[in-house]
Amino acid sequence: MKEQTLADSPRPSHSSLAASWVIQRRVIGALLMREVITRYGRHNIGFLWLFVEPMMFTLGVTALWTLAGADHGSNLPITAFALTGYSSVLLWRNMPGRCIGSVGPNLALMYHRHVKVVDIFAARLLLEAAGATISFMVLSLLFIALGLISPPEDIGKVLLAWFMLAWFGFALATLMGALSEQSEIVDKLWHPASYLLFPLSGAAFMVDILPKTAQDLVLLLPMVHGVELLREGYFGSSFKAHYDIGYMAVFCAVLTLLGLAKLRQISRTVMPE
Repeated sequence: MKEQTLADSPRPSHSSLAASWVIQRRVIGALLMREVITRYGRHNIGFLWLFVEPMMFTLGVTALWTLAGADHGSNLPITAFALTGYSSVLLWRNMPGRCIGSVGPNLALMYHRHVKVVDIFAARLLLEAAGATISFMVLSLLFIALGLISPPEDIGKVLLAWFMLAWFGFALATLMGALSEQSEIVDKLWHPASYLLFPLSGAAFMVDILPKTAQDLVLLLPMVHGVELLREGYFGSSFKAHYDIGYMAVFCAVLTLLGLAKLRQISRTVMPE
């Protein structure tokens, strides 16, 4: 019998790729609905908690900073400073927590051959990103309507910064979620690490007010570049931003590759219930 070579093996056609995409989309859509019902239920305001919860956090921080008269080293109104800072933190910081330890409670779903670990992660991350994004948009429109902040000076930079911060959150969550399936210590370490990263993320300070040595150190953290770009998009003429989106993109790309490689590795060891 003639041995089949790699060149002779069938290649996926456009129709098969389209069919796979349809299946993938339906799987993630079903998991999204399941996640919404599981997390928020059908009572009270239900799925509206998706964005009301992060809105409450951001409003709470804004109110506390305003009452305390916090000095952030710039002439930006405290409302604008808190909105751009804390909303960006909510976007990326909560994502790893949703993926860490998420495979175990969903092992029964793995019985269906179309459901993979990556689908579980994708559904949770999309839901988290949607909640933070809607919260940010609603609060921005509300504060603009009330005259507390001005409209963004460059909406393109705002969108790019938001995308980069979301990409960082997706990549970090994928890697942390995959690693947590191999060691429980990941969950123990992430919680204190997330609190330590908050004051270093650029949400509570302007890079420009720091000494040069401190600037070089904090700019090693990729999320700082995203926050600085976000604020430049909103208030570009009001302060001097420090960022390198190329550096952030390379960092996120490497983190994504590491996360996907580790995810592929643990996916082979997951046994459905």
